[in-house]
Amino acid sequence: MARLFGTDGVRGLANGDLTPELALSVSAAAARVLVAHDSSHRPIAVVGRDPRASGEMLQAAVSAGLTSAGADVMQVGVLPTPAIAHLVGELNADLGVMISASHNPMPDNGIKLFAAGGHKLPDSVENEIEADVGGIDAATKAGVGRAGNRPTGAAVGRVYEIPDALDRYVAHLLKSTPHRLDGLRVVVDCANGAAWAAAPQAYREAGAEVIAIHALPDGENINDGCGSTHLDAIREAVLAEQADLGIAHDGDADRCLAVDAAGELIDGDQIMAVLALAMKDDGELVQDTLVATVMSNLGLHLAMREHGLNLLTTAVGDRYVLEELRAGGYSLGGEQSGHVVLPAYATTGDGLLTALRLMARVSASGRTLADLAGVMSRLPQVLVNVKVADKAAVASSASVSEAVAKVESELGETGRVLLRPSGTEQLVRVMVEAPTHDTAETAAKRLATVVSSVG
Repeated sequence: MARLFGTDGVRGLANGDLTPELALSVSAAAARVLVAHDSSHRPIAVVGRDPRASGEMLQAAVSAGLTSAGADVMQVGVLPTPAIAHLVGELNADLGVMISASHNPMPDNGIKLFAAGGHKLPDSVENEIEADVGGIDAATKAGVGRAGNRPTGAAVGRVYEIPDALDRYVAHLLKSTPHRLDGLRVVVDCANGAAWAAAPQAYREAGAEVIAIHALPDGENINDGCGSTHLDAIREAVLAEQADLGIAHDGDADRCLAVDAAGELIDGDQIMAVLALAMKDDGELVQDTLVATVMSNLGLHLAMREHGLNLLTTAVGDRYVLEELRAGGYSLGGEQSGHVVLPAYATTGDGLLTALRLMARVSASGRTLADLAGVMSRLPQVLVNVKVADKAAVASSASVSEAVAKVESELGETGRVLLRPSGTEQLVRVMVEAPTHDTAETAAKRLATVVSSVG
């Protein structure tokens, strides 16, 4: 059986790659694995989704799979992914299931799983679930079936609704916000996604004057020319409304980007820089350390160094950031994309929490977002994807190493080079940062030529 789980759950074209049958099998397997790990009680699963039309179909399949394996289901409706993670912990559930494909187009969908406490599943548990699904597939093909392994009668799981799930999540967000937002005028782009109700409510209850755009999901318009992947709309709205700032979420609201009063982008690196200094001032930044991925801009490294803070880097992917945060007990980490994790308040990236903490810093300091974000200057960054026949050959090539060393020597401390093989394709990503775009582009093209000749 092909690998089911990607870097963020099971994802694919809804009713194409990701069928109701697969959703049922995965959720039933997840419940069975939980029972195998702890048979002392009946498992409880929290199930939520974003507004995609296919989410209704997949939620029914997921709930059927869970209950068929003896788990009770608590349906919470349309909520952000981090809300599901939070509610798993608050409701003492054993499992969380979020049905969403995040920033992907509407036809796609996905299944994200959370373990007890709201943490992402470790690879070992994902492997067990895959093995169980594989066993179902093999039995079905052999005509054997798995009916004998299923609970019957009163042992079959039940489905319940949690009507106050949204209010529970918003209350958690408000408790995690250190300063009220009174006087702030903010535009929020909800991407016609999972944040459509939660974000405006949370920001208003925190004291801000809120103008919500793309907050009327119809099942088909999620991420359609809006949200954190399409920033033109929020730039225009911030200027038209003369707002202090704008917040743009993705489809499942586990991340956010911002724009300042002039409509200029404030990316995830700048958001982390602002939050790191705020948390240092408040005594919350454990060991004065920020965790980011290797793709974070050199400007973030320079800004943290200038203010006496440590910056640890990980491989690309929020799971690697989470692993480093847990291993070191650190309090802030994230990615350039706006996926920011605050472990003291959330077990995963939370775009609404990030936005509230960012706006609280603006409100408490009395400074503009542009002024606060000015602590970091983004260096021009050029990324070239080079198709190769053999990624390993590139990694071991002396000529590639020499070319990289030469560019690094030319740039000195004013630039940076990163060669990163794709995890899924025969590609090597060549990234160069430099004081000017022309310098970065020239260097990246030089290195891409060498990589192409070797691979």
